[in-house]
Amino acid sequence: MKHKRHFRKILTRKFPELYDSILQDTENRYWQISKDTNFSKKSTNPLDKRLDLMAYFLATILTLREKRFDFQTIKSVCMEIALEFVRPKNGLQKWLKKLPPKLIDTQLSHLFLKRMHKKISRKGHEDGFRAELITDKKETYGLGYGIDILECGICKLFSKYKAREYTPILCEVDKITSNLAGLELIRKGTIANGADKCDFRFKKK
Repeated sequence: MKHKRHFRKILTRKFPELYDSILQDTENRYWQISKDTNFSKKSTNPLDKRLDLMAYFLATILTLREKRFDFQTIKSVCMEIALEFVRPKNGLQKWLKKLPPKLIDTQLSHLFLKRMHKKISRKGHEDGFRAELITDKKETYGLGYGIDILECGICKLFSKYKAREYTPILCEVDKITSNLAGLELIRKGTIANGADKCDFRFKKK
């Protein structure tokens, strides 16, 4: 799990005196939680692949909650970890993150999106995601790309561990990744906040 280094970097900086204890408790919780996300490694739905990372976020959240840190502190830690995880580390990575929106109108992209829609519209596992790609330009501010999450694997996982109230924190990460791609995220609601679906729509900046 290469992403662990990002957690360790932030946790070390935020909690230098408690770091060893937090890390050990997080690891123990993760190995328990990961039993519920093992299916993601072989799932036919590519959206499920992110659930292993979400299991580590959940383990971190549960550890900090047990140590009596308040919601805002936990949110701050999660957002710093997420930013460290997604930020480009060099010029090439920065360029690559801005590339997909520029390719939306190509024939290759249309074929890719059609194939992707077929995969994500079917659940690979009962605890995973189900979604639909939206390619009608009238429904996507002229971009030709949007996505509706109809079933959220993250919400299911967090609910199972009675941590549903923390799920909206991870929804905010979508704004960061959209911005890095040169897009403005427009979203009316999320499942985590009680909506029927998460509607991702984007505008080019």
